[in-house]
Amino acid sequence: MHIHILGICGTFMGGVAALAREAGHQVTGCDAGVYPPMSDQLRALGIDLIEGFGADQLALKPDVFVVGNVVSRARQADGSAKFPLMEAILDAGAKYTSGPQWLAEHVLQGRHVLAVAGTHGKTTTTSMLSWILERAGLAPGFLVGGVPLDFGVSARLGRSESSTFVIEADEYDTAFFDKRSKFVHYRPRTAILNNLEFDHADIFDDLAAIERQFHHLVRTVPASGRLVVNATEESLRRVLAQGCWSQLARFGAGGEWQAQGTHDAFEVLRAGICVGRVQWALTGQHNQMNALAAIAAAEHVGVSPAAAADALGSFRNVRRRMELRGVANRPEGAVTVYDDFAHHPTAIRTTLDGLRLKLNADGRKADRILAVFEPRSNTMKLGTMAAQLPWSLESADLSFCHSGGLDWDASAALAPLGGRSIVAGSIEALVPQVVAAARPGDHIVCMSNGGFGGIHEKLLSALRASR
Repeated sequence: MHIHILGICGTFMGGVAALAREAGHQVTGCDAGVYPPMSDQLRALGIDLIEGFGADQLALKPDVFVVGNVVSRARQADGSAKFPLMEAILDAGAKYTSGPQWLAEHVLQGRHVLAVAGTHGKTTTTSMLSWILERAGLAPGFLVGGVPLDFGVSARLGRSESSTFVIEADEYDTAFFDKRSKFVHYRPRTAILNNLEFDHADIFDDLAAIERQFHHLVRTVPASGRLVVNATEESLRRVLAQGCWSQLARFGAGGEWQAQGTHDAFEVLRAGICVGRVQWALTGQHNQMNALAAIAAAEHVGVSPAAAADALGSFRNVRRRMELRGVANRPEGAVTVYDDFAHHPTAIRTTLDGLRLKLNADGRKADRILAVFEPRSNTMKLGTMAAQLPWSLESADLSFCHSGGLDWDASAALAPLGGRSIVAGSIEALVPQVVAAARPGDHIVCMSNGGFGGIHEKLLSALRASR
């Protein structure tokens, strides 16, 4: 089969492309801004990439066009179509489908799908679960919205005889012609509902609208399936109250699965009985909760909690999850720079709280945390959660906000932080401000769901030059 993917350079669609190529299909694709590293990864797989969405690509005559949710029926200022190829497909009556639908029909069909849903922690938990199954010898297939360090790739089919597939289950909409959440297509037998908060303000009116989509996912899990649900989330209790037809495993306070100990070394309890022990390098209560969810889900496909907990001891996390980008050494002490994907206020707070706990546990309470972030997600650009930013940054000693492209006043939103916040309209202006404020022993955490203009290397270069 020849498939041509519209929007191929997105994390999800790039994963679909890799899986299709591994399965032996001819894959081509197009996008706006075809550049490394995704372009290099795809071309290394033998996938031809085309810049832009020109209607002339209709001449490729693939068996099917696979349409990413970046594509719309939008018009330019001059009235022309923003995506001429999509208009040509519709005019020609050519065959097209969405990425999630193609994946469901050609990869997931007949396999035991383990889906990981939630506002936060999907990528990390999906990676944890994949690693547990790998260490158990199940050789799972997986599709992750990031690059797990233990695998080095974001997607693979898994061993041919493997019946398991682990997938990050996103609640974002499927395509311009299918406004259901992506995860409705996956039909999991095991589903993790990790947490649920308001997000994606560009497509959801309120939290209740997202809860309805989560319940659509719950409806697809068979009676022999398992729902692994965060017991501490009121929003998930409301989802389950709409109907639950599957085995239920709750984790966290009030649930069957709990943790006892510190965040980096804890016992896994099931109904009060120790069934495993995790000792690892990860920080934060959020990762402890992610671990409980992954262990409870893995048990559903036959992996003992003890084996799952042991596997997590060697789990190396995911790129851009408190990833160490470098250290600028100075005679008085080093300045450390991290990269993190956090962009929702809760995720920002969780990341910073986790680092603060680790520093305190290491006897480094005096070390400062400098938070450098950009409100880049669609939700944050709308300013929907701007009022939560001061709360999310409480663990930081100083906060630096890149406000370029925002329609709301970041300085006003961060005013409750007083002199602990600095706002700049460009990365070029932000970098020298961070460097001027940095002291030996500081930890600089850069947070964005995009590339952040390469700010990590710019900071490291400037810090090293300023010694």
